[in-house]
This record gives sequence, C-alpha cells and structure tokens, in this order.
Amino acid sequence: MKTRLLCAAATALALTTPAFADGHADPVRVGMITTLSGGGAGLGIDVRDGFMLAIEQSGAENVEVIIEDDQRRPDLAVQLSDRMIQAEDVDVMTGIIWSNLAMAVVPSAVNQGVFYLSPNAGPSQLAGRGCHENYFNVAWQNDNLHEAAGAHANAAGYSNTFILAPNYPAGQDALTGFKRLYEGELAGELFTELGATDYAAEIAQIRASGADSVFFFLPGGMGISFLKQYADSGVDLPVVGPAFSFDQGILQAVGDAALGVVNTSQWNKDIENETNAAFVESFEEAYGRLPSLYASQGFDTANLLLSALEVADPADADAFREALRAADFSSTRGDFSFNTNHHPVQDIYVREVIQEGDVFTNRIIGTALSDHGDVYAAECEM
Repeated sequence: MKTRLLCAAATALALTTPAFADGHADPVRVGMITTLSGGGAGLGIDVRDGFMLAIEQSGAENVEVIIEDDQRRPDLAVQLSDRMIQAEDVDVMTGIIWSNLAMAVVPSAVNQGVFYLSPNAGPSQLAGRGCHENYFNVAWQNDNLHEAAGAHANAAGYSNTFILAPNYPAGQDALTGFKRLYEGELAGELFTELGATDYAAEIAQIRASGADSVFFFLPGGMGISFLKQYADSGVDLPVVGPAFSFDQGILQAVGDAALGVVNTSQWNKDIENETNAAFVESFEEAYGRLPSLYASQGFDTANLLLSALEVADPADADAFREALRAADFSSTRGDFSFNTNHHPVQDIYVREVIQEGDVFTNRIIGTALSDHGDVYAAECEM
C-alpha cells in the first residue's frame, strides 16, 4: 500500500503555517514505513494517524509524506526503504514499529545520508555502539519502560517475579531492562515465539513457579491473547508490565481482564500540559477514538520534524541535525530533550487500567523514574 500526501490544507484546529528554512523550494519528502496490516497493524495505524494529524494541524504546504505498509516483514521493509531512498529521493524516514525491522532498515538508511526519526522502535544496538548522528529516537530506548517496571516491582514489594517476552530484539531488551533495576529473585524467565497466540504452556509454568508476581512484554495481538488466557486460567498473581501490553487499542479488546493492572509509560492522556490536552481532543475528534501512546509518539515525531524544518533544510545536513538535536517543540509529554545518543531523557510514569463509561483506559498514579535516559549512551561515540 502506498499513500502520497502533499499536505496543503490544515484542519480546523490548525496552527500557523510554519516558515520553512530559507531557500527550500522542493517539498521535503518523508518516507514512512510502518505496519498497517496483519498482526500489530493497530500500532502502525496509530503512529501514522498521530504523525499526519500534526502535519495537517501545522498547515505545512511543503511536506510530502509517502506511506508504505511493511506487513511486519523485514525483507519487505528493506525493499521499501531502498526504493524510497534510491527512487523516491526521500530526505527523512520514519514509522517503523518493530525492532527487528528497525535493525534491518535504519543502519543502511542513515549511512546513505538519510535522517531517520524513530516514532517507536529503540533497540539497544542503535543506542550504544551502533548509534549514528542521523538517527533520532523520539519514543524511548527499548529498555526504559521495562526498567521503570522493575523499579515499580521493588516499590510494590514483589520479590519473586516471573518474567517473559517475545524472542526478538525488543523482547530481549525488555527482560534486560526489567532485571537492571529489579532487586528481587526471578521465579522464571522465558522467551516466547514472536507473534504467538497460544500461551497455555507459559501460563502453566507461571502457575507452577511459586512466583508472587508476573512481568510480561507482549505488544499488539500477543498481549491481547495472553491477558485473556491469563484471566481465564485462574492464576491470581499481580501483573506489571510496560504500556505496550496495556495500550488504548489493546485494552478495548481485553476488557475487564485488564482492570487494575499496573503498567509503565512515558505518556498518558491525563498528563497535564496544553499541548497534550489539545492533542487528545483533536485526535479523538479527527479519528473517533482515544489516542494511544503510539499516536502520541507519531504526533511528537512530526512536530520535531516541523520544528527542525523551520530552522534548516535537510540538504544542509549539519544544520538540520543541530535543529533536530535542539528538540525545540512542544511535546505531548511536557519536558523533552535528547541524550548524547539522540534518545529521549524523560519521566516514566506508573499507570493503572480503569474504566470510564464503556471505555477501558489508563490513569497516572505515580512516577517510576524521573529525567531518565538509557545506559547505552555511554557506549555511543558521536
């Protein structure tokens, strides 16, 4: 699927049209490769919709967004990336949800002089020794929300937690991140098949483990399957996890089984700042649903891009890079800055799943980590 959007018309809530850097005559071409079909499509759809909402609200008339569906296939993502760079002549790329796809695409893209702004995937390899001056992550480094879950597990008094995640780069980072700050013992640790839908064997292991709690990272449809099966199993252990497994789209599918579950996130709809309040209202008006953290990340990624374009042209790579690094935009998260490895320094919150009318959602109940960066920045030589 390919979508070409030359953004010329603003929405009713549009801001003033940004004045792009002097001398830029041709449209800035943005290549978005994201997951729009199959398992995990909801994540890519939310990133796309949040990104395009920001572009439309800006009134930018000189940004062309080319959107492609990677179908969660690394080989296809590489083909699409090569075509965007070599045939479409894109200036900036964005959109990838899954870390294995990011590892297949990003190193080649940035080494060809393209800027990559990640609205989601943040594998450790790209934050540390594999960092690059043209790569910016606007969401997190993969470990971060899991580190916050480990910190919360300590605060909650859990001392024998069973942990599980899918066997791919983000899943490996998830368990590494949780263990980095968690101070208790592990009742069990296992990697599941990426894309699995049957968790009977894993739940049986949890039941027999003697655990006092469960930490899991299973994004998209994997989380829906696990939570439903876990609730039906009769295992009654408290669950903690990152927002990826308790996101707005997932919660509607899981329903009552998720109520009261605690999870960690760098964003929620009730963060109190003007930008976030306007984003939540305008997203719901535009798309008829509450935004997810993925939508907020897409929105922030677009606004970072727009803020840099007001200062510099991507053709002037050094100036454009500095403009991105400055992160001079209003984030839905409030305070936002980049670490030395171009990954966020930000607060990470503790949320609880609640029900508001017929809608399942999250509310912030505390802060797990403040002004938190990632450990891999020390390995990044930029």
